Amino acid sequence: MKIRTFFAVLLCKLARGLLRLLRRGGTAFPGRVALKVYPQVLGVLSQGVRVILVTGTNGKTTSSRMIEQAFADAGLNYFANRSGANLISGITAEFAMHSTLTGRPKCQFAVIECDEAASKTVLKYLKPEVIVATNVFRDQLDRYGEITHTLNNILEGIRHTPESVLCINADCSLIASIPAQVPNPVVRFGVNVPLGGDDMAEISDAPHCIHCKAEYVYDYRTYGHLGAFRCPKCGYHREDPQVAVTAVQDLGVDTSDVTMSIGGREYAVHINLPAAYNVYNAVGSAAALYAFGFAPEAIVHALGAFGCGFGRMEKFDLRGTPGRMMLVKNPAGCNQTMRYLAGLDEDATFVVCLNDRDADGTDISWIWDADFERLAAMGEHLRQVFVSGTRADELRLRLKYAGVDEANIQVFYDYDPLIDAMCASEYPVFIMPTYTSMLDLRGRLQKQLGGKEFWE
Repeated sequence: MKIRTFFAVLLCKLARGLLRLLRRGGTAFPGRVALKVYPQVLGVLSQGVRVILVTGTNGKTTSSRMIEQAFADAGLNYFANRSGANLISGITAEFAMHSTLTGRPKCQFAVIECDEAASKTVLKYLKPEVIVATNVFRDQLDRYGEITHTLNNILEGIRHTPESVLCINADCSLIASIPAQVPNPVVRFGVNVPLGGDDMAEISDAPHCIHCKAEYVYDYRTYGHLGAFRCPKCGYHREDPQVAVTAVQDLGVDTSDVTMSIGGREYAVHINLPAAYNVYNAVGSAAALYAFGFAPEAIVHALGAFGCGFGRMEKFDLRGTPGRMMLVKNPAGCNQTMRYLAGLDEDATFVVCLNDRDADGTDISWIWDADFERLAAMGEHLRQVFVSGTRADELRLRLKYAGVDEANIQVFYDYDPLIDAMCASEYPVFIMPTYTSMLDLRGRLQKQLGGKEFWE
């Protein structure tokens, strides 16, 4: 076992070093090498490391960054898979890179983002102190199937680690069903008030009770199927969260201000990101940190100080033109991005990039459920629309049906002329890419304009 650990870690470190020299990232492949040598090596490397693990459909990366900020503020010796390599290969690589050749950890703490489908495998070997389950939405149907399959993947993973404290989104009727099926201690989080907007009209991914199939009734909805749900037939309902947003003062262009109840006391919280979905990321992160033992005052400070993850409300200087990149990958997330954009009330250039690679989901039918009509409704503020990616033509068609003037739509089949057009824009640029197009475009931006690599 010790010999296999040694060679697994050694080869992982060598592979990572070589790939970084070649500027290839090296976020997942070194982990695959380690797992080939020793399939159970993650269990060895994670011994003695106190871990917070974040899983769920939306919000994993941003929530992890918020949690990281509290760890950094406290001066803790920690690491994180901040590149977004969140399958078992990427997670294993991070543990190997932060271990000695004998498998002894160099850090006492870790913040780990874990793909929701991979959690059932990762949690066989990794035993987090705290697990955050953000939400479940339709996403990559070719890979995940129906949302109940995603939920069952998360549940199966949790069953491997019954002592982990679960931080459960009380507003997600799917995630909220988990505590009744496992013995884990639970801390619930949620939003006790509406977040504004006409979200009752949104398509719900979970309109029917998970237990009896009756249609839910809502006292209010925040977005998608999230909110104060209750089943009129069997009585299944949202339970009161221990960590909750109790009031919303402002959902601004760059930041948000809310009142949050933590440990029975209310705090004024400034969140260093805009948009309703980031309110959920903030309250979920607060719950995780509270469960981990952080003082509420430290939590509040972290939420106001953290920096966004790559491609998640990330800002760019496009040769003097301000730009902001916002990952979109499923109807619920895309709708919330549209909701944010519709509230800007300013002239802007919009860039939408759609790829259909495995990491994006090869099924792009979700774009017809996404509310691009909100973009079209911006009227005169919609100065230019650029589309790109492997499925740019389908995206152009979707925008046409949404009501966007075809004369306003420009298609770019290569990222370099797209970047030139963005930099030449007279208006702020908002970029909405799917996952691999985000990596591709961000890589080109980094090469032309400088800045951090995505794994930094």
